[in-house]
Amino acid sequence: MARGEATQVKVHFKGNDDDFVVFLDSTDDYKKWLDDKSIPLAQVVSSFQIFVTHKHGAQGPFDTASKATLDAQFGTTDEDEVLKKILTEGTLQESQMNERQGPKNDANGSLGAN
Repeated sequence: MARGEATQVKVHFKGNDDDFVVFLDSTDDYKKWLDDKSIPLAQVVSSFQIFVTHKHGAQGPFDTASKATLDAQFGTTDEDEVLKKILTEGTLQESQMNERQGPKNDANGSLGAN
């Protein structure tokens, strides 16, 4: 039984001092939003959180960006405005996570292979 297969969609924005990432629900919704800004952001982003990667590009540890970090980079602490800037000026990145196979619980020994 295969598990864990998923596609991760995010937009990466390289700032002056840090890198910012926003996770999306789907590529199609993002592309529609780029053409039609009347589409609500709630249909585009998976959560209204802006992550900072501490100069590790689009990879590395994701921490929630503080208001001070947002203000220093974008000149505002309004997360909706920052989200829009990241979505319009950032780069779209998709990654496919491979499926996993194997027993669900190795502690069950041969019982888990049934």
